[in-house]
Amino acid sequence: MAKKNLTPEDSDLFRQTIGKVHAVKSDKVLLTEGNKPKPYPKTPAVNVEDHLSTAAEFDVEKLGIEDSMSFMAPGLQHSVLKKLRKGQFGLDAEIDLHGLNSVEAKRQLLHFLHDSVKDGCRCVHIVHGKGYRSEGNHPVLKNNLNLWLRQHQDVQAFCSAPPKDGGTGAVFVLLQLSGKYDA
Repeated sequence: MAKKNLTPEDSDLFRQTIGKVHAVKSDKVLLTEGNKPKPYPKTPAVNVEDHLSTAAEFDVEKLGIEDSMSFMAPGLQHSVLKKLRKGQFGLDAEIDLHGLNSVEAKRQLLHFLHDSVKDGCRCVHIVHGKGYRSEGNHPVLKNNLNLWLRQHQDVQAFCSAPPKDGGTGAVFVLLQLSGKYDA
């Protein structure tokens, strides 16, 4: 690389801009204890499987393609389910599980429900499909969803959606509010 030749004017301008310079006597830097950042605990990864109850009390019968489903947690008023059926709770989030296998659908559902509760969603819309391609008119995903939602600790109620929102191929789910949103 060729050495650049500076004019005397450029050299003077550089010296004026830099100011007074002192020679470095030591090339070692002493670290002080006060400069280290404070450690903070790493947030543990959430196991979404922990939100499912393993109780065997959920003995649900198999649903057909056009069967509707509904559930209400103990202690909830019947008017809540009526309002949910009519769509009177505003929908805060939506997920479509069409075409997924059971393992992937369960994984996505549990993450979706966890994130929805964390974000303060009250009512969510889950599209699962009617199961027209299932063997023997017993939709796999619909029946699994019926069980999984009953087992989930944050689900207060669910019911099949009205025809305009997917009918028996979708559900409205009422979620428990996260503790940070309690008044």
